[in-house]
Amino acid sequence: MGKRILIVDDAAFMRMMIKDILTKNGYEVVGEAENGQVGVNLYRELKPDLVTMDITMPEMDGISAVKAIKQLDPGAKIIMCSAMGQQMMVMEAIQAGARDFIVKPFQQERVIQAVKKALG
Repeated sequence: MGKRILIVDDAAFMRMMIKDILTKNGYEVVGEAENGQVGVNLYRELKPDLVTMDITMPEMDGISAVKAIKQLDPGAKIIMCSAMGQQMMVMEAIQAGARDFIVKPFQQERVIQAVKKALG
């Protein structure tokens, strides 16, 4: 069975793109969240193997969500998804416990490389 992944991004189009890349490569997308708060709740409920987390979202941003998920599960594996020019936020996310980051627009090879690396 493929690894179970939760996608957190406020843009439905971005969630669809990531989901498409992941499912084509044998991963199972177990949930999608449109903001960090929903992402944290779904993480608690679904216990996925990996989370892809957007940085800039309404309600709760990606960095706060990473911190909240890490409190629930210190071993959580999270990859940040950022737009160009968000280097400072990416560094903050890595310090908060994210394993890696991918930059939008997503390139399939880079997404899969980050996923494989994070899942070890």
